[in-house]
This record gives sequence, C-alpha cells and structure tokens, in this order.
Amino acid sequence: MRIAYITAGAAGMFCGSCMHDNTLVAALMAQGHDALLIPTYTPIRTDEIDVSQGRVFFGGINVFLQQKSALFRHTPWFLDRLMDFPRLLRWVGRFAVKTRADQLGDLTLSMLKGEHGYQRKEIAKLVRFLEHDVRPEIITFTNVLLSGMVHTLRERIKAPILGVLQGDDAFLELLPETYRRPALDLVRANCRDFAGFIATSHYYADFMSEYLGLPRERVHVIHPGLNLKGFDTAPLNAGVGRAPFTIGYFARICPEKGLHVLVEAFRILKQQSPACRLKISGWLGEQNRAYFQNLMDNLGAWGLAGDVEHFETPDHAAKVRFYQSIDVLSVPTTYREPKGLYVLEALASGVPVVQPRHGSFPELIEATGGGLLVRPNDPADLAGALGRLLDNPGERTTLAQRGREAVHARFHAARLADETVSLYRKFLP
Repeated sequence: MRIAYITAGAAGMFCGSCMHDNTLVAALMAQGHDALLIPTYTPIRTDEIDVSQGRVFFGGINVFLQQKSALFRHTPWFLDRLMDFPRLLRWVGRFAVKTRADQLGDLTLSMLKGEHGYQRKEIAKLVRFLEHDVRPEIITFTNVLLSGMVHTLRERIKAPILGVLQGDDAFLELLPETYRRPALDLVRANCRDFAGFIATSHYYADFMSEYLGLPRERVHVIHPGLNLKGFDTAPLNAGVGRAPFTIGYFARICPEKGLHVLVEAFRILKQQSPACRLKISGWLGEQNRAYFQNLMDNLGAWGLAGDVEHFETPDHAAKVRFYQSIDVLSVPTTYREPKGLYVLEALASGVPVVQPRHGSFPELIEATGGGLLVRPNDPADLAGALGRLLDNPGERTTLAQRGREAVHARFHAARLADETVSLYRKFLP
C-alpha cells in the first residue's frame, strides 16, 4: 500500500505526535508498505531512528515570509528550496519554539484557508510532489490544523484523506478569541473533505467529535503503540527493594504537564516519608526555563534540593535507563492528555504509574492494570497514592507486572500498524 503520512515538525523539541507518527510509519515500512513520512514546517525530532524524508514542505521560513510580504508569495520555487534546507530550518526552529500560539492567529487563519490563503504556493508544491513522485493510495494528516490544503488534494490526487486527532484543540484554545472562533469554523468546514478520522483514545474521539461537530462514527480509535526495542531489558520488578523510593517525571517540562503539581505532592510526601526522592527529565524549552527554575527554587527553600535530580533530555538508550532507575512514574497533567506515550513507556519498563483521572489516562490504566488514578490538580491526593506505593512494594510489583505484560502484548508498534492498515483498507476501492 502506498501511504503518504504528512506530519508537522515541532521546531526542534521532542513532540509526542512526532514520535507517534515516526513509530507508526517505521512499523508500516517494516511490514512492507510503501509509506512515506513527510514533514512540514520543520524537520521532526525523535529519540528513535528518524524515518521521515529529507525534504520539508511548508518550510517555516517560507510560510512566515509569505504571510508577511506579497513579494515572497511569487518568488521562484528554486529560491524557496534554499530556505527549506533542513539544517537551516532546525536552526531557525530554536527561535521559533519561543513563539506562543496566541501570536500566530493571522498565520493560522491563512493556513486554514488553503488555496485562498497566502501560502497557496506551498500547497502547489506538495500537490505536485504527491501527484508525480508519490502517487499515494491513501493520505493521512497528522492533525487537522493542516486541513487547509485538503480540498485541493482531494480534487487533484483522488485518494482518501484521513486526519489524526491528537491535540489540535490545545493549540486552538490558546488563540485569542478574535482568531479562535474563525479558526475553529475553518477547521470544521475543512473536515468535510476528510474521508474519516483517527483518535488516539476513546476519550479524545468523544471530545473531538463534539468539538469539531463530527458524527462520532466518523472518528475511529487506534491506541498508540511503542517500538519496544530497549524496553524489554528491564526486570519485571524494577526498583523493588531499592532505597530510597524514587518517583520519576518524564515529559515535556511545562505547566500543562503538571510538574508543579508533582513537586507539591513530593513536598507533602516528604513530610510523611522522608526516604524518597524525585527524578525529573524531559524536553525543557527556553520559554519554560523560568517556570522550572521557580520550582527548583521552591524545592531549595523547603530544604529538598538534595533529594531532586534533573537530567537533560536524553537519547533513547538514556531514556530507557531513566525508567529503569525509578520506582513509579507520575506526569500529573493539568489538561486532558489524548495519548500518554510516557505512561506506556513506563509500563513497558516495568514501572507503575500514578496519573490524574482525566483524558486518556483512565482507559490506559483500565486496559493495562498498571497504575493508580487520582483527582486532577490535587497534590494531596497524588501524595497519598505515591505514599501507598511507597509503603506497599508488593502492590508496586503487581502493577508493574500487569502493566508490562499488557503493553508488550497490546501496545506495540506492529499492532499499531496492523490496526491502521485495516482501517485504511475500509476507505480503499
């Protein structure tokens, strides 16, 4: 099957959507499908082997310049290619990642207008590439924020187009109201040209079908899967019997992932059980360094700085070692997470989890039996659950074993690819 999978680069940061897309396309390729992962805006970043193609469409520099100046909407394509050079886009992405969503209103609307927006030239490039070089049987967009081009692609390529729902609302809700409502209206209109949609959890399928005004039966659920290489080396009872009890946080370091909730829970837990420590890792962008430093200052003021370790974003092997060094993982997000890859990674490593009772977490915990749920945004309840696992190593062992067995049996990349191909076949002649 010839598959074009169009993803959005995340300006140099580790992004769960990029990792999910890269894992899926790598698994499709391993099964013999002619699958092509096509990045837009910037190259993707993943801690596994990057299987995306080298050329970037809708390069961030060109998209920005075409938004700001009519001159760049008519420059020759060969000149545009110079500004789409991946190394240059990676370098520029270091600065672009500081740009907040609420500063991108005009550009968002223009992109969603497709051939009627300022980036129509970029659509023509992608259409020509797909039409002449790829000739896909099916096209998948990694999010519906790219949906402005769907109408043109549907007319020219004549292939079913599916959209993956995995966090689109989070960006839209950060736009100022003057942009948010028009952007949402454009997305809803563009969604009429999709053949169907894929959500990463039942929660998110229900939520997004209402948010975008979609019939629920058009949204199909395929849970994420992991490339389990490296995760199969951890002992089933990782951490049991080791002192002190170690709590881990592995996710992007930002307010919405709830590190401040975990830090406060850790303070409460230390008052009751001094023999514990906290290990933190994940991608830390410049825009969140002040947030992180404030948390570290608070820990220092509480006399807990010596009980906390911070590790810079590691490669894949270091990430596996991080999971193997902790007794429990908690990423207490303040928003309703649609995927939760870090939950699956921890469970695959034989590490139980404690997560808030919202978003995709309840169904992941129910499906794996690998963790506990607590009230969202409640440090005291989180501290109580962490203390329960600290005091009951037998329960930790049981949760770890259940979770690991479930992930290795059901949440792997081959299953993800199998279910995706089965869904694709429903839309093919």
